[in-house]
Amino acid sequence: MCCEQMNPNEDRLNRPLTLSEKIVYGHLDEPAKQEIERGKTYLRLRPDRVAMQDATAQMAMLQFISSGLPKVAVPSTIHCDHLIEAQLGGEKDLRRAKDINQEVYNFLATAGAKYGVGFWRPGSGIIHQIILENYAYPGVLLIGTDSHTPNGGGLGGICIGVGGADAVDVMAGIPWELKCPKVIGVKLTGSLSGWTSPKDVILKVAGILTVKGGTGAIVEYHGPGVDSISCTGMATICNMGAEIGATTSVFPYNHRMKKYLSKTGREDIAKLADEYKDHLVPDPGCHYDQLIEINLSELKPHINGPFTPDLAHPVAEVGAVAEKEGWPLDIRVGLIGSCTNSSYEDMGRSAAVAKQALAHGLKCKSQFTITPGSEQIRATIERDGYAQILREVGGIVLANACGPCIGQWDRKDIKKGEKNTIVTSYNRNFTGRNDANPETHAFVTSPEIVTALAIAGTLKFNPETDFLTGKDGKKFKLEAPDADELPRAEFDPGQDTYQHPPKDSSGQRVDVSPTSQRLQLLEPFDKWDGKDLEDLQILIKVKGKCTTDHISAAGPWLKFRGHLDNISNNLLIGAINIENGKANSVRNAVTQEFGPVPDTARYYKKHGIRWVVIGDENYGEGSSREHAALEPRHLGGRAIITKSFARIHETNLKKQGLLPLTFADPADYNKIHPVDKLTIQGLKDFAPGKPLKCIIKHPNGTQETILLNHTFNETQIEWFRAGSALNRMKELQQH
Repeated sequence: MCCEQMNPNEDRLNRPLTLSEKIVYGHLDEPAKQEIERGKTYLRLRPDRVAMQDATAQMAMLQFISSGLPKVAVPSTIHCDHLIEAQLGGEKDLRRAKDINQEVYNFLATAGAKYGVGFWRPGSGIIHQIILENYAYPGVLLIGTDSHTPNGGGLGGICIGVGGADAVDVMAGIPWELKCPKVIGVKLTGSLSGWTSPKDVILKVAGILTVKGGTGAIVEYHGPGVDSISCTGMATICNMGAEIGATTSVFPYNHRMKKYLSKTGREDIAKLADEYKDHLVPDPGCHYDQLIEINLSELKPHINGPFTPDLAHPVAEVGAVAEKEGWPLDIRVGLIGSCTNSSYEDMGRSAAVAKQALAHGLKCKSQFTITPGSEQIRATIERDGYAQILREVGGIVLANACGPCIGQWDRKDIKKGEKNTIVTSYNRNFTGRNDANPETHAFVTSPEIVTALAIAGTLKFNPETDFLTGKDGKKFKLEAPDADELPRAEFDPGQDTYQHPPKDSSGQRVDVSPTSQRLQLLEPFDKWDGKDLEDLQILIKVKGKCTTDHISAAGPWLKFRGHLDNISNNLLIGAINIENGKANSVRNAVTQEFGPVPDTARYYKKHGIRWVVIGDENYGEGSSREHAALEPRHLGGRAIITKSFARIHETNLKKQGLLPLTFADPADYNKIHPVDKLTIQGLKDFAPGKPLKCIIKHPNGTQETILLNHTFNETQIEWFRAGSALNRMKELQQH
């Protein structure tokens, strides 16, 4: 729990520490040799644990296999939650997924057994709920290959989303590097009540900080209002902190966490946390880089969207805003669950709303789906009757998996291009994320608000004030839902779905067929040739928001996450080309014909033309998807130049030997045109804090010189020179 390590750093820094600092600095590798300065220095850390979901675990395990190491150095697990498509319902969808993904599941199971990694089989549940139920605890430092790993902050841990290459470092026993985070404090006063839920806290914070306001910082919640939030509610808030770009989020240890630990069979950890509870809260008088105050007693139910998770509206106002903006008012589908909101309490509050509608003879006007977060939650809500109530109101219970939240949704009720509205209790609502339809207006809110809106069928319904008409013609108003935060009886664990790695794995084989279309062993990337990057062709100049979904789409592409060449056919197909305002249509500089982005990149690679991408603000926000960095590297990209980067994506690019660079003057974005060529100078003297020069060569023969900033440290520069972090790891092993 690292509590014993915290006091030395407090003495060394000679000031009160935030909780985030206590945990992070308590995991320093050789702390006496490291400089600690928020927002500036890089820290070398020793995380306690690694977790990987099945879509990202494929590439992480392929990279670990390439490292040549025999076993992982820290406890690690794989969770099969991303490859199950929502289609007909839980059992049928799970059977179909096991059949379709048999090759991938077998690879992950055997690789886990070979290299000492625990394996949670398909149907176990969503990675972040499994972590909360089994592995998170106060004071832990855990990294996960999914951007919503911060969910574990609901149990007082520092849980950070990373790319697969970072996970490989930790599994290999190498210190993991993180830029020393700033700390944003969110002071909570008052208490939650009525229709207001924990989800509304983060929806409000997202509206305040926007999708990049938390970049480079840990969001630390504190204050007297914390005690009115359940442990799983705190997890919901931390989970969606990924949507503001935060490194992670965390809550201080309290009695709600103790109750949850005890209920999930970890009384010994609760007892130890009680013993060290003074270390598991921020010190009085500690300093935050920014402070936000929210009075929970005044907070109203919120709904955010469409198309971005930081567009915040009170539920009472969203209908009027939708009318003004021309967003569809009729709700086609309401979806509850996901890693953000699938706890026992969430399901109970939704069932409490549904039960009232049923008592008046009503069912959902919209389609309605329910995604349990884990097998334990599924089994318990079945036992306690919640699942049946949600079915009776019109719901379909899906598999214990991510499903529509990540685009794994075989949606049949609309055609692509049809304008429509959905409401979800998920965390993200980027264009096309849920169903690949760019005209789906997706809104995120709490599960109980989703349920109420699905019953009413319209965005104009405010459950706090509006009435419904029962089957008998009488009007009635829904009462604010109330439900137990944890089951009164013990959790029903459901089916045993965990495979522990064997003690002796010497006879275990891990096969990857050379003809497989799903899996492909990795070839090392080429080393830097020691020269400046001259005459780089611009593959695409991106206009506006470009998330990792735009760079490497999910949905049907998830099946290729273990095959780098195949999945590279989705490179940047969602990004908008500033030259023509279209997605997946760029000019080939040689043929002058417009064509798909991946095809153009492959043409350049075949003809030895190195290329660069020009991006806008917060490039690479969203999922931790390292394929968004692997694909451009695989297809011949050398640099990505933007106004700013999202944290995880910037690190992922560095890990794969690419140059993530930012304009010293953001206005220089406008100086570069898609037909220009770029030369990046100064790589021979590449050093931390030293800008690089960029020569813009226009077709008319004129040139301009601009400066490009970077955040590389000495170690990361070695990654670039070696061709990738994995190449550098192998070099160090050889020496």
